[in-house]
Amino acid sequence: MNILLRFVLHIAITVVMLAFGGRAGAVAPADPSGTWLVEDGRARIRLERCGPSRDRLCGFIVWMKEPADKRGQPYRDSQNPDPDKRARMLLGHQLIMGLQATPEGRFAGEIYNAEDGKFYSVSIWRESADRLKLKGCLIKFLCQTQTWQQTFDVLPGQLVGLTGDLNGPRADKEWAAVPAPKPVPAKTK
Repeated sequence: MNILLRFVLHIAITVVMLAFGGRAGAVAPADPSGTWLVEDGRARIRLERCGPSRDRLCGFIVWMKEPADKRGQPYRDSQNPDPDKRARMLLGHQLIMGLQATPEGRFAGEIYNAEDGKFYSVSIWRESADRLKLKGCLIKFLCQTQTWQQTFDVLPGQLVGLTGDLNGPRADKEWAAVPAPKPVPAKTK
């Protein structure tokens, strides 16, 4: 095939891709929903769809290797900048806040670190069927990447209920409620 013909075909394919969706080169992210063991083994995080149109990704601590301190008291979110959240238990709280799909096939947004009460930029993507990559950044060039392993078993003390239920994690108020569908007006003749 000569160079001119290849060039014309390349241009034609690009024009068609732009005409049908305008997202040439965009990759739909593989859904990372499920329960994941963090790299150091201290916690399991449940990722699930959230937000009004269920197109975002939220994450919750559903198991901790050590959920209580030396006195037997559950660890609390004592460093949270919101005084109303400082008494909540770490087990069950939301740490991944409504990540959005990106054109690169990832989910990106913010993650909350209860150890210092701060939010950090994060992106998540499936590396393989049972491996998840999480890249967190303090600032654009100070980043760290972890690999999380998908889990299917349930450990003692793991929250297994639906989000918001008695034995499930609790979403932050901005992610907790999905608005009710708007009523469809009745047709009149």
